[in-house]
Amino acid sequence: MSLLNKLKGTGVALVTPFTKNLEVDYNGLTNLVKHVIKGKCEYVVVLGTTGESVTLSKDEKLAVTNTVIKAAKGKVPVILGVGGNNTQEVLHSIKTTDFTGIDAILSVSPSYNKPSQAGIVEHFKLIAKASPVPVILYNVPGRTGSNMSPATTLKIARECKNVIGIKEASGNVEQVMSIIQNAPANFLVISGDDGITLPLVAAGAVGVISVVANAYPLACSSMVRSALKNDFAKSRKLHYGFYGLIPMLFEEGNPAGAKVVLKQLGVCGDDVRMPLVKVSKDLEKRIHTFMKSYKG
Repeated sequence: MSLLNKLKGTGVALVTPFTKNLEVDYNGLTNLVKHVIKGKCEYVVVLGTTGESVTLSKDEKLAVTNTVIKAAKGKVPVILGVGGNNTQEVLHSIKTTDFTGIDAILSVSPSYNKPSQAGIVEHFKLIAKASPVPVILYNVPGRTGSNMSPATTLKIARECKNVIGIKEASGNVEQVMSIIQNAPANFLVISGDDGITLPLVAAGAVGVISVVANAYPLACSSMVRSALKNDFAKSRKLHYGFYGLIPMLFEEGNPAGAKVVLKQLGVCGDDVRMPLVKVSKDLEKRIHTFMKSYKG
């Protein structure tokens, strides 16, 4: 099966578990990878936003990546988050990375600098040229402070053969549909928002890179697969089963909410690194209440 086909379905934006002393919990991370593979998710994403990658040291990032590769055992593709707002630093990171066991990279549009659309295009042209593995773009204007327009995404898709898709987390359904309608053949448009994955797949997206799938991988992956098969009766039932949890996962900062669920499930702890903090007692109680009633 080609990589493009392997990336159709549910990818999991893995959290990075921490111990009470806020050291990386590698045993917890191994448990998590096994948990989502058992839940039949199609691939995993390491060192993304949900993985709190900006709070990890260089050595920790390497160890986290190697732990995920080892735990995955080649059963699912591993996507590595490699991005930033310093283009030269991103290129250096690519040059010095051992890509053994890595199937593709997920690279976020530059944050803080607020580059022009032309600047975003040139940034990704350099990354695509430097990367020895395929590149998936990541548009998340709520975090980066700038939006990749459909025209920008499509220009990169047409001019950079090594760019195979985009995780679209703008939350703008019309924007995503415009990309789907005009994208080159075999360019993967992937939902970056759990709450609108179902309608985006109905419109032609190929799946999701999900946060909620950390917690409920089988329900999430089954929902996406059903939608891809046009079985919307089944996919709607699954979607609305966990839909009420999604806003709670993000209410007080991702991935603090997801880690509450994972702790309750016995997968790993709920500690996060500053400047993130654990969720409030009120939110924790509401998440636990949902979990008790959830029949997924």
